[in-house]
Amino acid sequence: MIPSLEALKCIIYLCRMIETVARKDIRQLSLEQIVEYFVSIGDKPFRAKQVYEWLWKKSAKDFDQMTNISLATRKRLKEDFVINHIAVDHMQRSSDGTIKNAVKLFDGLTVESVLIPTDSRITACISSQVGCSLDCHFCATARLKRMRNLNPDEIYDQVVAIKEQSETFFERPLTNIVFMGMGEPLLNYNNVIEAIDKITSPRGLGISPKRITLSTVGIPKMIKKMGDDEVKFNLAVSLHSAIDSIRSSVMPMNLKNPLEDLLDALRCWHSKTKRKVTYEYVVWKGVNDREEDARALVRFCKVVPAKVNLIEYNPIDDGAYQQASEEVMEMYTRLLEKADIVVNIRRSRGKDIDAACGQLANKS
Repeated sequence: MIPSLEALKCIIYLCRMIETVARKDIRQLSLEQIVEYFVSIGDKPFRAKQVYEWLWKKSAKDFDQMTNISLATRKRLKEDFVINHIAVDHMQRSSDGTIKNAVKLFDGLTVESVLIPTDSRITACISSQVGCSLDCHFCATARLKRMRNLNPDEIYDQVVAIKEQSETFFERPLTNIVFMGMGEPLLNYNNVIEAIDKITSPRGLGISPKRITLSTVGIPKMIKKMGDDEVKFNLAVSLHSAIDSIRSSVMPMNLKNPLEDLLDALRCWHSKTKRKVTYEYVVWKGVNDREEDARALVRFCKVVPAKVNLIEYNPIDDGAYQQASEEVMEMYTRLLEKADIVVNIRRSRGKDIDAACGQLANKS
């Protein structure tokens, strides 16, 4: 029986997947390991630095782009390794200029990343996991099953893709990176840290760690680890209430990681890094819109040096949560400023393409 065209396509795809799995992604190797590889095949050790520069500084997607390496060596590299580069499978552009990417990974899974332009900066919003294992009730990503962690190169590739889009569509450089996309970065700690090392290294993209912000729901032991590791990037905590019962009602993980433990971790983090923490805070109608809620936030902010981003809520279809009124936002702002706490109101961008904060759910 002759297989159908669709069956043949499936067979070819599976063969390619098997071939890809059989060869290791060269970006999993350190510079030292690439040196060892070239020595083992009788080539010059300095080739390793050339290849490493192509991979991480020039962001090569294919061995054939490595034009200062001989054809014979490139052929050998293709026989022994692959470069499992991401692909922007689908791109959407918002009326406000925001770009959302559906990013296809080497194994066929998809995550989303976002380019957010303003007059003064262009920010890349990056994912760290396929789906999410946390159950924040207001977040669309939380409704997806967590499939796996992203590898360091998959995180790095998202930054490169948005950097290229920034230069192509806006003729401006990428200025900032936020880990506020799909997934919880601190549950993929080692890979996220390795990716940031590549992004900030002079041998990589050379982006200042001061322009990178990692956003977390607040996992105390991992925040303490960041402090012990003396990270140089910024920390944002998705807070949304400084009252345990209310925070637990919208973020069930707070039941196991209450605010007292979070504050203890933040004290440790600040003592090691001397950096302010940013609290990301959405105000919902009927949830945390009382003056009591605002005053609790003021008290919370006094423990560790902090600033607050009041974030406009972005609906995720079911209407269970609604944005609080402007009067409530003004009340929060007034009380925070009276206590000498820096506060900004963040208006959402990309809502018309489901690219705003909390809306990433692979709808594309």
